[in-house]
Amino acid sequence: MATYAVGDIQGCCAEFRQLLDLMRFDPSADQLWLVGDLVNRGPDSAGVLRLVKSLGAAALTVLGNHDLHLLAVAEGEVESHHSDTLGDVLAAPDRDELLAWLREQRLLHVEGNHLLVHAGLLPDWSVTRAQQLAGEVEAALRGPDYRKFLAHMYGNHPDHWDDGLTGYKRLRVITNACTRMRICTPLGGMEFKFKGLAQNVPAGYLPWFEVPGRASAGATVICGHWSALGLKIAPDVIALDTGCLWGGPLSAVRLEDRKLFQVSCAASPVAKDWQ
Repeated sequence: MATYAVGDIQGCCAEFRQLLDLMRFDPSADQLWLVGDLVNRGPDSAGVLRLVKSLGAAALTVLGNHDLHLLAVAEGEVESHHSDTLGDVLAAPDRDELLAWLREQRLLHVEGNHLLVHAGLLPDWSVTRAQQLAGEVEAALRGPDYRKFLAHMYGNHPDHWDDGLTGYKRLRVITNACTRMRICTPLGGMEFKFKGLAQNVPAGYLPWFEVPGRASAGATVICGHWSALGLKIAPDVIALDTGCLWGGPLSAVRLEDRKLFQVSCAASPVAKDWQ
């Protein structure tokens, strides 16, 4: 049995299928961990959702910001962006089934020494604390008032964690950290406009995984979301958004031995199997 962690797919279903073939993924024996952002900007979001859903217990995904955006658009809680490519899901005959399945997925997953999340963790959050907080958002998404959560999900404030936060402000901070954060201050103040290279992070901020003494440093965090960061494989972080959507490869790492698998985007379809 092998466990493969896969970076942001974002509707690039053909590349996803090619990557599964390259890895020789066997759903009867192997596990697939997806860092979220299954949908949007690419050409076949519905195809990705159907494929992951069809794998059942062999595939595990956490939710990314684009996945949550799809849910909010579908419920009419926010307008679609001009760059969205969610129409195939919204018009699909199995739309309701796909959206209900997506709403049941996790915000964060922990197994052994590995933690799977789309974006990152705030410095003060231990693995146990992060699990507890993510569970609050998961419960809101799965509950009868999930539309109210989606309606209050958007916003950049509060921009830091406070144990005294309640209601939708509390859920918003948790969601933003897990699905939108790239950088923060050493005290955990988040900034959401920056999307550039790690060496160009604004003064006073750090990549979230470089904050000294962060409470989750004992675990290996597997994440995506930051395409400009590119592939990063370090003892305590595996970042897998290599920008397939923007012309980079779609990447996966086999967690048992950290072997890297990559397929090129449709513009240059040459598979790579890195030793």
